[in-house]
Amino acid sequence: MTQYDYIVIGAGSAGCVVANRLTEDSETTVLLLEAGNPDTKPEIHIPVECTRLLGTEVDWGYFSEPEPYINNRQIFCPRGKVLGGSSSINFLVYIRGNRHDYDHWQELGNPGWSYQDVLPYFKKSEHQQRGASEYHGVDGELSVTDVISPAPISKRFIDAAVGLGYDYNPDFNGTQQEGAGPIQLTVKDGKRHSAAAAFLVPILHRPNLTVQTSTLVTRLLFEGTQTVGVEYLHEGMLHQVRVNQEVILSAGSFDSPKLLMLSGIGDKAQLQAMDIPVVVDLPGVGQNLQDHILVPVPYEATGDLHTAMTSNGCGEAGLFLHSQSNQEAAPDLELIFGPIMWAPPGYPNSGVGFTGIIALVHPENIGSVSLRSPNPQDAPVIRLNYLQSEFDVQKLVEGIKLIRQLFQTSGFDEFRGREVAPGADIQGDAALEAYVREVCGTVYHPIGTCKMGTDPMAVVDPELRVRGVEGLRVVDASIMPTLNTGHTNAPAIMIGEKAADLIKAALRLSPRVPSAIAN
Repeated sequence: MTQYDYIVIGAGSAGCVVANRLTEDSETTVLLLEAGNPDTKPEIHIPVECTRLLGTEVDWGYFSEPEPYINNRQIFCPRGKVLGGSSSINFLVYIRGNRHDYDHWQELGNPGWSYQDVLPYFKKSEHQQRGASEYHGVDGELSVTDVISPAPISKRFIDAAVGLGYDYNPDFNGTQQEGAGPIQLTVKDGKRHSAAAAFLVPILHRPNLTVQTSTLVTRLLFEGTQTVGVEYLHEGMLHQVRVNQEVILSAGSFDSPKLLMLSGIGDKAQLQAMDIPVVVDLPGVGQNLQDHILVPVPYEATGDLHTAMTSNGCGEAGLFLHSQSNQEAAPDLELIFGPIMWAPPGYPNSGVGFTGIIALVHPENIGSVSLRSPNPQDAPVIRLNYLQSEFDVQKLVEGIKLIRQLFQTSGFDEFRGREVAPGADIQGDAALEAYVREVCGTVYHPIGTCKMGTDPMAVVDPELRVRGVEGLRVVDASIMPTLNTGHTNAPAIMIGEKAADLIKAALRLSPRVPSAIAN
């Protein structure tokens, strides 16, 4: 039976980075397994086509369970099912989060994860168009660029925010995060620069790297508590492959906990109820699900807004701010501006328009991921618990009022048509609260379901090793203990970078004898 030093499950943002860094050593063999297909779909590579990828064959197409606090609606939860993972279907935004986010991770019992600790890993990956600085790198693989030919109306949004007293901020990943400014994207030569394009395609020639697509991992293999390999489904057949060193689980915040539970790692009672043999009782698996919540406010435009093919369309400018009730160090609202019509279901969604999106970056709701059945091909059960907190609803209402205020400034006079949603007749807090519950959705940033820490609900330790077993780490956004103030693609890549160093350091400290299992 074939053996590899490392098996990486999931060729997404973190998995591609780990595979790249581990195979820098020509003596280290890596098998990278991806459930989706190669990233050959043309729309993947055209930034403005990003919205057309959702719900297609490159998306897992998950839905939440009916959510009790938002009129029992099911929330669409897209996740990338393709080389590059969600970095191949996302909106390309590169925003790392606030320095306080990472300092808070360290305060929660995760040494080595403070802002000063993780900043070098952000810089390591980055090829920043604007050049090197204290906050940016130019030697990395990932191209981070300004929007090419942004729509003129996007600058009007920034000017409007500055006119209302907010700071102009040219760099949300620099000295400070607060203020209004342009959004940078992961684009290279006018095309999407996914984790696959940046970290995987350039190294496919390495003889010590094997990449296998259309491969669904069904369970991890253990001898006692030692991880010894994986089982996977490929072309209708079950296969097993052995590992010499470690398995790295990088399947994302929905599928990483799902695979742990299918493999006997999770809450003992839930596993026994599904007749899954328990390897380790770890009740935190699948808990602590957190996600950014959005509410759109679209307007008709009176003329063509000239959206470029190299733009993501829905996020050319942004504003980070503290709501009136926010006493925290980091902002709690992000306003995202795009020169496209992005109306919620039930509202007219055609024609030329522009949209302000309110994103609640630190919602209070906590959800979960659990197994639907012991069948690996069944989607997980996702419960988000959006708007369980009235406090969250109030902040989103505050955001709608601010978007309206921005769009009524004189800079929008030549562009502004009617308000499509919620509509000019929807006034007053009660009506706006009803709109928020009717239309709120995800910013596609699920995290936390395999959180790192030292408390009883932690799934991995600060070195991302799964508690209670050997030879297994989780390396993706599911290890984040709390939501960052921003977007999650850049942090997932940073997590991959830091994990690769942790894995290399562990191998140097205690080189493991290759498995004695017979081939």
